[in-house]
Amino acid sequence: METQATNAIVATQTALNQASALVVHYGFSTLGAIVLLICGWVLASLVSGWAYKGISKVHGIDETLARFFEKALHYGLLILVFITVLGQFGVQTTSIVATLGAAGLAIGLALQGTLQNIAAGIMLLVLRPFRVGEYIETPTVTGRIVEVGLFATELRTADGLYLLAPNSTLWNTPIVNHTRQPVRRQQLSVPVGDDVDLHSVTRTLLDVVTADQRVKNSPAARVYSDELTPEKTTLTVEYWVKPGDWAETRHALVERLRTALADKGIAIK
Repeated sequence: METQATNAIVATQTALNQASALVVHYGFSTLGAIVLLICGWVLASLVSGWAYKGISKVHGIDETLARFFEKALHYGLLILVFITVLGQFGVQTTSIVATLGAAGLAIGLALQGTLQNIAAGIMLLVLRPFRVGEYIETPTVTGRIVEVGLFATELRTADGLYLLAPNSTLWNTPIVNHTRQPVRRQQLSVPVGDDVDLHSVTRTLLDVVTADQRVKNSPAARVYSDELTPEKTTLTVEYWVKPGDWAETRHALVERLRTALADKGIAIK
């Protein structure tokens, strides 16, 4: 009986010693993992913040793109910290990295269209063929830019409608930017009879156009014959204005030109 009791005591002490060793070992591992997680989180936030500040200072980098790089770097560093923490507990991180790679490939194939929009959004933000507030025209989309995102671009059409265009659609098509250049040409056609004095009509048209302060002196406005038929002569009035004044100037000059020609008794054919 004494021998059995002694063996039981020894076995209990051995189990307690092993349990204590395990507690100490995994306790330090757990404490180290917590410290590593905290330090990794702080370091990831600091590094991503520094990266954001540095990228934001680069000329031509959009705010949305800078934020995207900041978040990508932040979460990438957190993933590395998480894998390192698992290594603290003896987990084979090589298999985890391989699994993450395979999962990333599968997700990439499943979200191929979405990733195309992200890639197109990054290119649009870097090259900036259009900016917020500019009016663009493509074979499928026309409107004023409201916001350029990583997945899609928001526009407002000329009649005030909301339009959301995928970035891949805008990236893979020619874009006409109506407001990027400082000045834009405008042309008006004025058909008159062949019996009028073209020199006098031309002078009248130029006087009306150049009297508008929105019309630029350089390039200078001009009037020339664009079409000649037995019944009429079509004069083209060409002038340059700011993109923002393009529509309003056209509307005003059409009325003024009509009135000026009527005052001189010249009929528009």
